[in-house]
Amino acid sequence: MENLKTLTVHIEHQTATITLNRPDKKNAISFQMMDELIKVAHKLKRNREIRAVILMGADGNFSSGLDLADLNNPKSLGFALYELAKPTPSKFQKVCLIWQSLPVPVIAVVEGVCVGGGLQLALGADIRIAAADARLSVLEAKWGLVADMGITRTARDIRRDVMKQIAMTAEMMDAPTAKDYGLLTHISDDPVQMAISLTDAIKARSPDAVLAAKRVMNVAQRQDYLALYQEKLWQIKLMLGANRKLSIKKAKDDTVQFIKRQFR
Repeated sequence: MENLKTLTVHIEHQTATITLNRPDKKNAISFQMMDELIKVAHKLKRNREIRAVILMGADGNFSSGLDLADLNNPKSLGFALYELAKPTPSKFQKVCLIWQSLPVPVIAVVEGVCVGGGLQLALGADIRIAAADARLSVLEAKWGLVADMGITRTARDIRRDVMKQIAMTAEMMDAPTAKDYGLLTHISDDPVQMAISLTDAIKARSPDAVLAAKRVMNVAQRQDYLALYQEKLWQIKLMLGANRKLSIKKAKDDTVQFIKRQFR
């Protein structure tokens, strides 16, 4: 696929491998990368030759999350608030949820850092295979924010108490802990090769049977737009609240104290 600045896409043996390709920023997800991921996903949905998708990051990291240079740019505030305020899913949600709509399995290969928006993107895949030394976190609470990229849908298979804990603490998890929590499907010494072997096994089955299996298993996770809107509503509140600014300061100075809770 042409004119991609933040991704590489390689198609071979009916498998499309999408690589987040901003290694200098540990594959942080910029607004441009979101646009390109959605564009690529739409093209793959129309390609009947594709039997599987592997989603991974360049140079040993999956993704360090949303690019803070984009997110904190005053020029981006209007765009972000518009995406959060509109009644339909935001672009932040679409980039994670769209993989569930593909008619083929999507396997995320998680290596190195996989935090914040990066983890939410990985959760949008059907299967997650991690390296033993991978590190994962729902990091948003550290910055005074809430996970708002469709996690109310993509994390439904994970126990609610577990998701509350990791979303509230922003704890950094090693791969075994993340697997125990239900965020990972497999841990492998060679996650890329395991993903390839799994796609080979899937491609040995009828493509229609594989599609049906994905659709049937996803029925219990139909889109809940009210839940998705709650993600966005709370993010707007947090972005405009005083404790959000204090969270940014506290990340550098642990002596910073929060004010009393502003919201009910």
